[in-house]
Amino acid sequence: MATVKMIPPTAVKPPTLRVAAYCRVSSSSEDQQHSYAVQIRNYTELIGQHEGWELVDIYADCGLTGTRMDKREDFNRLLADCRKGKIDKVLVKSLSRFARNTRDCLVAMRELMSLGVTIQFEKENIDTASLTSELMVSVSSSLAQEESISISKNQRISYQRRMERGEFITCKAPFGYRMPDGKNLEVYEPEAGVVRDIYRRYLAGKSTSQIAGYVSGLGMRTRDGHMAWTANGINYILRNEKYIGDALCQKTLATDTFPFVKKRNEGEKDKYYVDSTHPAIIPKDTFEQAQRLLKSRSRCLDGPQKRYTFTKRILCGVCGCTFVRKETNKGYVTWSCLTHIQNASACPVERIPEPEICKAFVRMYNKLRKYEGVILRPAMNQWKALDDAMQRDNPEMLALNRAIAEAAERSLNITKLQTQGLLDTAICTAKLRDIETELEELRRRRRNLLRNEQVEMQAEAFRQTVQVIQAGPEKLEQFDTALFLDMVETITADSETRVRFRLYGGMELAEKLREAGR
Repeated sequence: MATVKMIPPTAVKPPTLRVAAYCRVSSSSEDQQHSYAVQIRNYTELIGQHEGWELVDIYADCGLTGTRMDKREDFNRLLADCRKGKIDKVLVKSLSRFARNTRDCLVAMRELMSLGVTIQFEKENIDTASLTSELMVSVSSSLAQEESISISKNQRISYQRRMERGEFITCKAPFGYRMPDGKNLEVYEPEAGVVRDIYRRYLAGKSTSQIAGYVSGLGMRTRDGHMAWTANGINYILRNEKYIGDALCQKTLATDTFPFVKKRNEGEKDKYYVDSTHPAIIPKDTFEQAQRLLKSRSRCLDGPQKRYTFTKRILCGVCGCTFVRKETNKGYVTWSCLTHIQNASACPVERIPEPEICKAFVRMYNKLRKYEGVILRPAMNQWKALDDAMQRDNPEMLALNRAIAEAAERSLNITKLQTQGLLDTAICTAKLRDIETELEELRRRRRNLLRNEQVEMQAEAFRQTVQVIQAGPEKLEQFDTALFLDMVETITADSETRVRFRLYGGMELAEKLREAGR
């Protein structure tokens, strides 16, 4: 008789659910900052204590609008990580925190559900894992959208009334100023000295591009925290009436249709000019001289321009300025560095004939087609290896998010102590200033890590460029505008006899020009 041996069932451990949380506050005010910190802390604890859940990351946007997804840095990072297969479930406090735009909300939800990622909304008690219809979500999201529109309109009316009374200056202090109380501008001398230097150099004949390079070399950050200054940034400072102590309100406006888009006020709505609203940095006569010089240079160089194939695509490799198009009466076209046009001694790069640029592109394309295996394939392999390395888990991001939450919570506790009269105001202000400095550094480090997420996008851009080349003609006989626009991001002119084509995806290829500028 056969021997029967019973094998008892083994307990199968359920798979670990990789869970992330998304939180957002719609204002940068102090109370909302505290709510932001509390949300991050609560979600970290909730996911950590739940059996079978593994914390992936806490994605948090602070002080941003919920009506536009393109401005939500961490929300887009969340979607990118879901596409990479890093997340199984997302926790959100409410639909209004997820999106206040019905269309964007449903698009994001459908994409995540197609990726097998479920979303749990606490307030509405909705879990997309058991959702059979989008009706409930659509209704709730529509209500959130209407709430967002109502809040936005009320805020705009409030701003309008304050402008009419001359009480509104700006929402954000320009470079050279600070707003310690959130309302009144005060001169910030370390930056104010740079503003005076910008005006002095411009009136001495320097171009905005030269000044941008000079200020970048000082190591002084822009008001948005960037180290690199641009000619446009210098131009904005030279035209800003805030530096003479006046305020022109409603220079920009938000469109009336949803989602709201910010645009320059070209006369669609009233503007309000208020004299002597705050301390001046620049004397009025200096400002007026700068305006006259700006106007005269604008007449000479700007004017109405048609957009051509190379418009804003050729950059000077010496001074960084943009090249502009020049055409003779006989139809001969050249491209010239704007700095060189204004002051030939400031930039040695002379004008370049357009036909030579076209010929250089044709030569560059034919080399890529002929030596595809030598040039393109190794580059593709390098991008893939780098992309694979970047997709590995990065514990530093999670640690930074926790550090930001802890710093924000310390700020909350100090404010509570001050409110209760248990902490001296001067001590409180000093501690809060230290915490704000710490937060700025933590956010800077997080931005650096977020830049690494662009590797995947760069790799995809390069892959598409390779596809364009492979689908193109075996040999290019003459310049092809459509092919150029699909392949080339920018052209850098190192001299009038040498240019570098930067392809989408980052690859740069140099070509000599057979004819010098004339």
